[in-house]
Amino acid sequence: VQLVESGGGLVQPGGALRLSCATSGFTFSNYRMGWFRQAPGKEREFVASISRGSSPFYAEFVKGRFTISRDNALNTVSLQMNSLKPEDTAVYYCAARLSVQGTYDYWGQGTQVTVSS
Repeated sequence: VQLVESGGGLVQPGGALRLSCATSGFTFSNYRMGWFRQAPGKEREFVASISRGSSPFYAEFVKGRFTISRDNALNTVSLQMNSLKPEDTAVYYCAARLSVQGTYDYWGQGTQVTVSS
């Protein structure tokens, strides 16, 4: 099983980035996919998730700014991040969960997002 994030980098406040997560080794279409982030000195937190049927769910602090999407043909999940703020600086991880609820089964290694002028 592999989940490989890409698309992170340095962006100015108010800018945008698009993160992608390429997956392999499991039946992608059967899994809920999620994005999490961890800032320095803080615990990892939920950002967004998308169901098998592509229904999105967002943390309150990213509503209206981030959009999660998935491509079951390409086994990828993406996170479009607009209107970025310095407090969005973190390592962003994608994850996969088979069950409707509970912990995520598989995790990527993360990609760094830095929002700074």
